[in-house]
Amino acid sequence: MNEIISADKIQGYDEKGNLLYEVFFPLEEGYINITHTFVSDSLRGQGIARKLMEEVIAIAKKRNLPLKASCSYAKSYLEKQQSK
Repeated sequence: MNEIISADKIQGYDEKGNLLYEVFFPLEEGYINITHTFVSDSLRGQGIARKLMEEVIAIAKKRNLPLKASCSYAKSYLEKQQSK
């Protein structure tokens, strides 16, 4: 598996170059906005989306930026984390 992490996205590909997962988190007016998450059907139920959220949260903390979400999965995940 090949993972690519850039300033505003994380993507994972299989050995054939097929997209397995991705999350987009562009910087918008002083905060990071998680705009999109995707996990291939072949990987669902394995905690991949949760791991992506944890990675983005760590990136936001490292950059000392607040985190918001316009993606429905990310929004739900962040709300659950805040209620803990």
